[in-house]
Amino acid sequence: MIILITGGNGLVASHLTASLSSKGHNVRLLSRSKFQHLSAEVFEWDINNDYIEEGALDDVEVVFHLAGAGIADEKWTEERKKVILDSRVESTKLLCRKLAEMNKKPRVFVGASAMGFYGYEDFSHWSKEGDPSGKGYLADITSAWEEAADPIKEMGIRLVHARIGMVLSDRGGALIKMAEPIRWLVGAPLGSGKQICNWIHVEDLVEMLIFFMNNEKIEGPYNAVASNPVTNAQLTKMIARSIRRPLWLPNVPAFVLKIILGEMAEIVLEGHHLSNQKVLDSGFQFKYDNAQKAVEDILAPD
Repeated sequence: MIILITGGNGLVASHLTASLSSKGHNVRLLSRSKFQHLSAEVFEWDINNDYIEEGALDDVEVVFHLAGAGIADEKWTEERKKVILDSRVESTKLLCRKLAEMNKKPRVFVGASAMGFYGYEDFSHWSKEGDPSGKGYLADITSAWEEAADPIKEMGIRLVHARIGMVLSDRGGALIKMAEPIRWLVGAPLGSGKQICNWIHVEDLVEMLIFFMNNEKIEGPYNAVASNPVTNAQLTKMIARSIRRPLWLPNVPAFVLKIILGEMAEIVLEGHHLSNQKVLDSGFQFKYDNAQKAVEDILAPD
């Protein structure tokens, strides 16, 4: 199949591209600038100028829309907030406009979303896909992100939203950032340490996205998280155990993180359980449903 992936330089997209290419698919990437790729053809796009390079969408059967500026890459200034929003919402609207112009449209559009849809409030309820969006900046952005794709359904294209949790990978992301201070013996749980981390191994996430692509019954939102969430303190201990380092410092106080991170501190200080029952009911099988094994697979020395 001819498959288009946006956000080709990103963590998930790079893993997905490799997997799809190894399965014999013709992969195209949309990027803000041209670069050489070993297994995919790269096309340019520019959301500010309503531009997608000619030929990028020709005969495409599947679109994976994974583009979006990193949530935790920079402090949330008003300017950065706009970048985060536009990179998701405006890019989705651009794709919708271009797809509407096509006579032969893709059969499925799998859009990245995020667990931030439910907000980061700490409560006992396990969030399910039928729940309303939560409160706060990330909930507002994620809700707008999904709503921007609504015209896709009206075109007769099957639309899937993968509400992705914390992705565990050796190529970057939260796990590597958490492991670095622990390697230098200055790591510690954050805040109370009791906040829930809804994680997923990148291999499972990639296979899940491909499963969504291939299963005609899959439609709408799905919580892309593993079955057994852990607390921040538990995950911190798992990392330390995997890289064979001690934890001796007390928890990092919440007020310190709020001073350093500002509003963005909610990502690391709050959280609740997400249910993945809908994914399980669809027939998808996880390779990693134990956080310790997932962390060890990525971090443990050979």
